[in-house]
Amino acid sequence: MIKLLESSRIYCSTSSIANAGRGVFARKKIRQDEIIEECPVIVVPNKDMQYLKETILVNYYFCFAKNESQWALALGFGSLYNHSYEPNATYTKKYARRIILITAIKDISEDQEITVNYNSGNPNDKTHPFNEGVPPFKPTIKHRA
Repeated sequence: MIKLLESSRIYCSTSSIANAGRGVFARKKIRQDEIIEECPVIVVPNKDMQYLKETILVNYYFCFAKNESQWALALGFGSLYNHSYEPNATYTKKYARRIILITAIKDISEDQEITVNYNSGNPNDKTHPFNEGVPPFKPTIKHRA
């Protein structure tokens, strides 16, 4: 069995981002290029998507396929990272391992919120006009705060 990194360096708390609710924060300094978290995902069968869309989980699932044919829920803190066009972290989907890798793209200080750009993890992509509180890794579904 593949062992995942522990999340002892991060915690969940109230975000200062308007209408974001909760966010993920650094418990201690995290350096650029460090792996912050490996989030296992639960892939949701297409036949179950209609049910998922009728629950609170609609705010937390995301695309987990290059062609938007598969959807998933991230475990750990994966679905709680908030969006920013000036992120301090990025994410990479590892399809074969069924994880999302969260990595620092700059130094993150203790108690600083960790944010990612929801535009496919590309910290420089500012093309999508995100609404506040859009769920992680899936800009097509509006978050209900």
